[in-house]
Amino acid sequence: MKILVTGGAGYIGSHMVRFLGERGHDVVVYDNLSTGHRDSVLCGRLIVGDTSDTALLNDLLGRETFDAVVHFAASIVVQESVMDPIKYYRNNFANTLNLLGACVRHDVDKLIFSSTAAVYGIPAEVPVREDARISPINPYGASKAMVEQALRDISKVSSLRYVSLRYFNVAGADPAGRIGQRYKDPTHLITLSLKAALGLRDHLDVFGTDYDTPDGTCIRDYIHVDDLIGAHSLALDYLAAGGGSRVYNCGYGSGYSVKEVIREVKKTTGADFKVVETGRREGDPPSLVADSSLIKEELGWRPVNDDLEFIIKTAWEWEKKLIISK
Repeated sequence: MKILVTGGAGYIGSHMVRFLGERGHDVVVYDNLSTGHRDSVLCGRLIVGDTSDTALLNDLLGRETFDAVVHFAASIVVQESVMDPIKYYRNNFANTLNLLGACVRHDVDKLIFSSTAAVYGIPAEVPVREDARISPINPYGASKAMVEQALRDISKVSSLRYVSLRYFNVAGADPAGRIGQRYKDPTHLITLSLKAALGLRDHLDVFGTDYDTPDGTCIRDYIHVDDLIGAHSLALDYLAAGGGSRVYNCGYGSGYSVKEVIREVKKTTGADFKVVETGRREGDPPSLVADSSLIKEELGWRPVNDDLEFIIKTAWEWEKKLIISK
């Protein structure tokens, strides 16, 4: 297939581009490089552009015939969304509407949407199922939930079919060490822990130790990026075979607390870095763990990297490589 990957120079998008290219697909990457990197695009062709640029999107989709779009381009930092909600509603919702409009206008009928478990807010039951109440507690989750609603409405009156994948906590790196997380100001727990282990940070903050969890810290479901990309591949195959619009969780169904992750990072790296316990952050739910039985039943998804040690090890090898390459 010929596939447009928005945000394909970023962390998750670049893993998707690598996967698609290695399997012989014709890949075009569309990225404004605000958080992505040219050298992370290992396959295909890069077009530098923003999803706010309606003219460029329409020109591209009008000039070239795409079989599908995989949409990763978004702002993703929960705490930033609380401080700057306009940025998140503009980039994640309004700009996605530009893309969806171009898709409908130029008869692109298959789309994979990068959504998030943040649409659930604080779920009543954990693990959380796809039919749980949508009740985001921060603008990041709300912006993604708004796109999901738009997709439902647009698909009813057009040929567009979509799969919305609600990610839980994506982590790890390419096991071959070619690509990984490379944010200027990282916020992910595992990445921050590894940077502390390398001495690039003088300490690691733990935000909140009084949650209603066994050790008082937040619990998250960590999924290796390659397993997430496997879910995207199955979703593309499903749509290519004529499947209808669906929503799926992507997680392992087991969670680790902040303290458990820190212990595992210290064990893997052999480094005993300073940890500072501080107050809660606004917008953090106590526990988010996926019930991913639906994607396993319907698409046959079988994750192979469900191992926190492996996730941390691949991220650790990537972080060490980043230091060497500087």
